[in-house]
Amino acid sequence: MKRLLHRPVGLLGRVVAILLLALLFEFAASTLLYERASQFSVRDDEARRLAEHLVISRRLVAEQPPGQRADMASELTTTRYVVAWNDRLPTPPPIAPALDAMRRQVLAWEPSLAGTDLRLRLTSPGRGAVVTGALRLPDRTWLYFRTLEPITDLNLAVDRILLALVPAAALMVLGGTLVRRALLPLRRLAEAADQVGSGDEVPVKENGPGEVQRVIVAFNRMQARIRRLIAGRTQALAAVGHDLRTPLARLRLRAEAIDTPDLRGQITRDIEEMDAMVASLLAFLGGESDPETPVLLDLAVLCATLVDDATDRGCEASYHGPDHCEHVVRPVGIKRALTNLVDNALHHGDHVWVTLEPKADSLEVRVEDDGPGIAEDKLEEVLQPFVRLDVARTRDTVGFGLGLPIVVQAVAAEGGQLRLSNRAEGGLCATITLPR
Repeated sequence: MKRLLHRPVGLLGRVVAILLLALLFEFAASTLLYERASQFSVRDDEARRLAEHLVISRRLVAEQPPGQRADMASELTTTRYVVAWNDRLPTPPPIAPALDAMRRQVLAWEPSLAGTDLRLRLTSPGRGAVVTGALRLPDRTWLYFRTLEPITDLNLAVDRILLALVPAAALMVLGGTLVRRALLPLRRLAEAADQVGSGDEVPVKENGPGEVQRVIVAFNRMQARIRRLIAGRTQALAAVGHDLRTPLARLRLRAEAIDTPDLRGQITRDIEEMDAMVASLLAFLGGESDPETPVLLDLAVLCATLVDDATDRGCEASYHGPDHCEHVVRPVGIKRALTNLVDNALHHGDHVWVTLEPKADSLEVRVEDDGPGIAEDKLEEVLQPFVRLDVARTRDTVGFGLGLPIVVQAVAAEGGQLRLSNRAEGGLCATITLPR
């Protein structure tokens, strides 16, 4: 939940949010002004009709004798107003400040009502707001009245608001669609950027708004430059590898002509070490441009073969796992990775165990040895290129310290992960996890 709350909002979400806020403010302001104007118009008309009716009613009721005033008030009752007269003089309604504006409008239309102590009160029987009131007759009696129709129909106001929301919602949908379409080139750019370095060049079509087009043009140019740099580095590595291996081959041939066996052996070992260093350097630096295609490979047979090769060299090694386990991998890269792990284990330990364990969603290959292991705070550092540990490992290691980084690179190309840990019995355990 915390991750979702801290997740950054995308550009599309921000633009839509801005549009939504702008529409909401515009809608609220327009609705408020419209409703207030409507209420003023309704109250103005109602005040005019009420003023006319009160003037007529007051005059007709006041002209009648007290015994006939109640009947006259009843005759003056219409579908809009209820008029009543009472000789018992009940307490008239209090003056309502909320209706001061309406009272002033009534008096403005009919100034003859100014001396009648006109009182208005807003009540809400049921679902609408009605006006009740009273005015004084010349004999100090009171004429009471009440509107039958609500002055402000709240339901009608809600209906108008909901009706006004329809075009606002349609505008939001249309605006979101247009913004999404305008940002589509950015989505394609993000997908292409995610594929940079995976092998093939992925040019992005240069369309969209002007700012987006400039970003796409810059990205395509950058991608072309990176492609040229990688191609140039690959060619340089190939040339360096050829130029270095040629004199090494001549040195190996000339070393065979040395009569002293000890000297010949030392020179041969130096040549083999230089050849291994060149091979590891080329394998690490040339990994990104490796055109190898993934194929179906029997990892169980590969692990067993590496163990057999180690035992043929007189080393103690054993394999534990199924006889067959096929998986789609890059064969050269994964073989180089497992070979590096086995050779590393044989160099630092007396016995090596290679274990292949198929799981429901992954394959796990463990290469364990009984050597000195690695300090816990150095397990991550040793995976970095050109890092060689003096304390945990001896200094006669062949190469530049690229064995484990090459494994990391090869396993990452398969979407997997390399993890190092120290065994409880002593020694190092290198675990490769490959997703199925």
